[in-house]
Order: sequence, then structure tokens, then C-alpha cells
Amino acid sequence: MRRPGLSRFLLDAYPWIKSFHIIAMVSWMAGLLYLPRLFVYHAGAPPGSDRAETFKIMERRLECAIMRPALLLTLLSGAALAATPGVVDWRQGWIWVKLFLVAVLVGFHGAAFLWRRAFAADRNPHSEGFFRAVNEVPTLLMIAIVILAVARPF
Repeated sequence: MRRPGLSRFLLDAYPWIKSFHIIAMVSWMAGLLYLPRLFVYHAGAPPGSDRAETFKIMERRLECAIMRPALLLTLLSGAALAATPGVVDWRQGWIWVKLFLVAVLVGFHGAAFLWRRAFAADRNPHSEGFFRAVNEVPTLLMIAIVILAVARPF
């Protein structure tokens, strides 16, 4: 059971929480869109080359300094929004589909983390074409998630 103080806080802070959620989500998505693009170029660089080493640094900094903190803030602020009284009707289907797609997006982030680690160890098994294809996944998920969150179609 929620305490009235927490409910009041969430209601009062709602515009701020939503603002931070959008900022964090945009930052996270920027990383999810850019990291696979870096992988496309990294896959074409000979292992151990100066170019490959530069990509390793760029990928690590993007994932560690931007993507991880943005993911964490997205999830925390999203949970706070979901806990705000009156924001979500848990009987509607759109929220469950949205949460499932967010989980898939988190899974994609996890896969990108593993791909980055493979590149860092010079063990990447994937081609440029593979990364060109997976680069589209976050875009498609983002489109569906935003439509569900804004239009709440069902």
C-alpha cells in the first residue's frame, strides 16, 4: 500500500519526473542508435589497427558514460511515472505491450554490451551487414513504444 506522502510527492513531481524520463530516454536512444553504427565501421577495421583501437575507445565511452546512466535513469523515472496515481490504468493492454517492448530494448542494450566486449577482445564474429541490420531494431522498437505511450491505442 502506498503512503499518502509518496503519492503526493509523485503527483507534485510528475512534470519533473516526466521531463527527466524523456531526456534520459532520448539520451539512451541516441546511444542505442549510434553504437551499432560504430560497430559497422569497427567490423571493417583490421583488429589491432589504430582505427580499431579508436573505435574501442569510442564504443566504451559511449556505452559506459552515456548509455548505462541514461538506461538507469530511464528505468527509474519510468517506474516512478508508473507508480504515480492515475497515470496508468493497468487494466489496459497498451502498457503491458509497452513494458514488454521496453524489456526487449533493454535486452538489445545487453546484446550491444556483449558485442562491445567482443570487439574490445578482438573477437567480433559478426559482419558489417549484421550490424547494419541490427541498427534498425532500436528504431522500430522506439517507434512502437512512443506510439503506445502517447496514443494508448488499446
